[in-house]
Amino acid sequence: MEEALNIPDQPIPASLLTGFLGSGKTTLLRALLVHPGMEETAVVINEFGEIGLDHHLVAKSSEDMVLMNAGCLCCSIRGDLVETLRGLYKKRVRGEVPPFKRLVIETTGLADPAPILHTLMSDPVLMERFRLDGVITTVDAVNGAATLDQQMESVKQAAVADRILLTKCDLADEDQIESLTERLKTLNPAAPLIRVENGEVDPGKLFGCGLYDPATKSLDVQRWLKAEAYEESHGHGHHGHHHHDVNRHDERVRAFCVTYDKPLDWDRLNAWVEMLITLYGAQILRLKGILNIEGETQPLVVHGVQHLFHRPVQLPAWPSEDHRSRLVFIVRDLPQSLFEETLRSFNEESAPGLTDGQA
Repeated sequence: MEEALNIPDQPIPASLLTGFLGSGKTTLLRALLVHPGMEETAVVINEFGEIGLDHHLVAKSSEDMVLMNAGCLCCSIRGDLVETLRGLYKKRVRGEVPPFKRLVIETTGLADPAPILHTLMSDPVLMERFRLDGVITTVDAVNGAATLDQQMESVKQAAVADRILLTKCDLADEDQIESLTERLKTLNPAAPLIRVENGEVDPGKLFGCGLYDPATKSLDVQRWLKAEAYEESHGHGHHGHHHHDVNRHDERVRAFCVTYDKPLDWDRLNAWVEMLITLYGAQILRLKGILNIEGETQPLVVHGVQHLFHRPVQLPAWPSEDHRSRLVFIVRDLPQSLFEETLRSFNEESAPGLTDGQA
């Protein structure tokens, strides 16, 4: 009986698709579900009715699941997300649904993505079966700037993204697109911006943004961390443009990289992280880092969303000759100096090891 079970050798990569109401997420999903590049993908959505699935494109259907002609499985969230994902995985193992190799979870337009990320990063059963690949956020090229001004949730959706999709580019003028692009690059320097017209995008551009690189079947920390993007953002002084505009929610959000030259003491580092979580957890939207720990020859990779941290991953070797610790933060209403100074004070009496504001 055991041999008949279809258990994948690796955790299945899971992507989160988020975006504010009216940002074109539904149009995008409708196009993705019939795209040939979405074969062997399971898409978990809130409501089939919102998508308006064309019955000619549906091969098979049940009350909460449809199999598209393109080979993409579409599953509706029924109640609790954890139960939906556990149930979907069980059906895959038993052969009741096709053996999908990728998972996409759609959030509602008003949703803060953090709770779903927490679910994937903290539920012990899901952690064994799925690995977080990344967050894909849709931003409307026509109304995106106004939404960022008015809705803090839309700022958080863009801030935690690994990929930002600029939708409705066919309806926006070039000046609008350029202005919004500059704003999003300041908010989230490392996320590539992908233009979408009429909801059409190549699925290949959306996935593979996590720590694990499916092409090389290895952990690619430099591609995942993209510390140089924060260095460029800091170097060009982007953050000084609109400090006094109280109508801009994204002016409250900062992206930066803290670099530490000396090996870090593991216990002191843990105490520092505990302090940050206790005092500022809700304001630390996202953290990624590679750490040089005292007494260890291999680097440690950390990843956190608000008050929750994924269990650290040890790399087999340093990705380059640079063995400094690098921590990339996206935070709300907190200065970069707070992180630099507290990391210094937790780790040493004097602080020659911390580079002044440079990454």
